[in-house]
Amino acid sequence: MFERYAIFYTPPPGPLAEFAASWLGWDSETATAVPHPVIAGVDVSNVTATPRKYGFHGTLKAPFHLNPACSVDELKAAIAVFCATQAPVVMDAFQLRQDHGFVALRPRTHTAMLREFASNVVREFDLFRAPLTEPDIARRRQADLTDRQDRQMLGWGYPYIFDDFSFHLTLSGQLSPTQGGIVIDVLEPLLEPVMSETAIIDAITLVGQDSNGMFHQICRYALTG
Repeated sequence: MFERYAIFYTPPPGPLAEFAASWLGWDSETATAVPHPVIAGVDVSNVTATPRKYGFHGTLKAPFHLNPACSVDELKAAIAVFCATQAPVVMDAFQLRQDHGFVALRPRTHTAMLREFASNVVREFDLFRAPLTEPDIARRRQADLTDRQDRQMLGWGYPYIFDDFSFHLTLSGQLSPTQGGIVIDVLEPLLEPVMSETAIIDAITLVGQDSNGMFHQICRYALTG
């Protein structure tokens, strides 16, 4: 059993997933460490130290402890039923940006369809989430939350949801603007094929966090509604 669970978007097997696993140094699908690419002028291991444990992903339902009244099998079954009612979500094309101090692939705009889908994921699976502990709450409040974000954190376990949701695939930890610019300049030619295409969420992935803090992909569920 894992210590925490989450629902992420993870890309399907292919060039993007392979490159991102190498860039971050962790392949969450195979649950293995991956050698970083050697890039002149960039300490990739240091740049990616913070997001490495999560693997390459976009958060939909943030990591949570499982409600003791629920089982992992019940969670899996609920995700399968949910995905059978949901159509793939078409997003705007990705771009590389440094927002809130870290570099990530982000859709150029957040569509109403994307926000509604993400909100549905938050609501649908909240019954599987154990309540936050006081240390959890104190840790979250170190981020200087707005009143609305604080209410969302207390009510739903995570502050950056609903109108505060911003879909992104994280590629670095906190960097200075200069460092972020260097990383973006390195990544843009490598990720240009991805950024020239319309982005689609065609599946969601249940992941689990092991005792070492690393996240593993448990099952990827296609959106077939």
